[in-house]
Amino acid sequence: MSNKLLNETSPYLLQHADNPVDWHPWGEEAFTKAHLENKPVFVSIGYSTCHWCHVMAHESFENPDIAEYLNKNYVSVKVDREERPDIDQVYMRACQAVTGSGGWPMSIFMLPDKRPFFAGTYFPPQQFLQILRALHSSWQSDSGLIEESAEQIKDIVNRMFPDRSSAVFSGKDEHQLTRDAVRSFRQTFDREYGGFGNAPKFPSPQNLLFLLGAAPDMAEKTLLQMYKGGIYDHIGGGFSRYSTDHRWLVPHFEKMLYDNALLAIAYTMAYACTDRPVYESVVSGIFSYLSREMISPEGCFYAAQDADSEGVEGRYYLFTPDEITSVLGDDEAAKFCRQYDITPQGNWEGKSIPNLLKHDAIPEMSSDSTKSRLLEYRKQRTSLHTDKKILTGWNALTAAALSFAGRTFENNEYISTAENISDFIEKELHRGDTLFSGITAGRIISPGFLDDYSFYIFALIQIYKTTGDEKYYDRAYKLLKKTIRSFEDKKNGGFFFSGTDNETMIAPVKETYDGAIPSGNSVMTYNLLYFADRTDSPEITGSLNRHRSFMDAAASGYPQGHCFHLFSLFPAKKIICRDNICRQTDEAIL
Repeated sequence: MSNKLLNETSPYLLQHADNPVDWHPWGEEAFTKAHLENKPVFVSIGYSTCHWCHVMAHESFENPDIAEYLNKNYVSVKVDREERPDIDQVYMRACQAVTGSGGWPMSIFMLPDKRPFFAGTYFPPQQFLQILRALHSSWQSDSGLIEESAEQIKDIVNRMFPDRSSAVFSGKDEHQLTRDAVRSFRQTFDREYGGFGNAPKFPSPQNLLFLLGAAPDMAEKTLLQMYKGGIYDHIGGGFSRYSTDHRWLVPHFEKMLYDNALLAIAYTMAYACTDRPVYESVVSGIFSYLSREMISPEGCFYAAQDADSEGVEGRYYLFTPDEITSVLGDDEAAKFCRQYDITPQGNWEGKSIPNLLKHDAIPEMSSDSTKSRLLEYRKQRTSLHTDKKILTGWNALTAAALSFAGRTFENNEYISTAENISDFIEKELHRGDTLFSGITAGRIISPGFLDDYSFYIFALIQIYKTTGDEKYYDRAYKLLKKTIRSFEDKKNGGFFFSGTDNETMIAPVKETYDGAIPSGNSVMTYNLLYFADRTDSPEITGSLNRHRSFMDAAASGYPQGHCFHLFSLFPAKKIICRDNICRQTDEAIL
């Protein structure tokens, strides 16, 4: 049995190609069918390494009774959020409007004209079937109620994105916004374990970059505790997506390219500010992991690695003392287990996540040989699924990280890899003046979005600052002017997420808030400032002035949610103080 996803290249869509649900990819065919057959559209949005997406797939989308009901009464559409972030962003706002929160898998019910009338995330199978029946009943008996709900949600979604009203500046200058952000972080800072608020805790690297300049004590505490915790893979390097507990011990085990790229920038910045070797060690671990397990034959990097193996989250990463002994022998194993908290009772579900949280100071590390033997042992387990999409924006962040680390640590291999990524993007994902968002199994995904342009310009700036090669400067400058032409809201300031080359959504998305990654608008602050300082272009200067006013206004309501924007505005000349020793740099480190 197969459905209309069989010929797709997205790993997420292909995971559902054998479902009994008659899935369609996002496209006019599905919505035309819904219109002709007078059926609502059920849209399921997720990604291939998402644990709860797997759960709902097994419980509901492989359930023949649920599939039969969906096939009879709905047109069902699957969307890979990493391939179509524009769809994800708009309907995430719809989900938040209905439920007050969001997440994946995202479940959206909409009219054939793409207006949503009900939304949620993961539903257990019995609840999901009840919802399907209730919404179908309303569709048949009370179409007016469905229409009213769709209009209300659409209005709410449109109001969620900043427009001209938010472009009226609040009167706070950027120094005040920085002080407000630091004050807010202080109020939620975990003094014992670092990070902010309670569980779950996310790395949020752009916040740490900002704090390294504005409040380094909070940044360093968090960076060190994350490294000591289980969110960092002490055997193979790299970071998991977030911690499910406040200590950073138990991660949600999936590994994302963007997290590791941004954390590499943050740890490199920490090293540049402090000269502490531990930060260089973490950066080395991140890049070793990426080059070992996430690199493509073309020299770019894949999108993500799954949390699950053999249907169990985290199994791949757990150890028992007997396993460690079988690999290292009694004496070396005893030392390793003491060091990394590997115990008979375990620290999670009867087994142990390697961590250093019991040590107040950073202990002497186990040898590379010890970790290599344990890594080889771990590789014998069922391998983790890797999502092999090559995404432009995420690879651009990785190139920026590699370039920054390359010049900081004088590592030519990092620099060469960053240049290889840029060369691949130029050859395969850049046509004329249009940048594309990625490639999967040889198929171009779609025209690029703001994040793709802004992140790639940022990467090209970093590569130019590292190599001095003018071609990277020229590429970045041309792309910046294209971004202004295709994405800028010249009336109100800021940049739309979708440009003139992209599909039109039900609401024009203009994202300012930094989530798991910096917003494209935050990174555009950095890009515009860089070129405004180096050119006499009235176009760039005008765009920068409009943009700063718009972003400062957006940040005034929640400054700690706009950290990369504020970080980009730090003065070029800095005084960096540590241990009562101060030094001045002539230019911002990044």
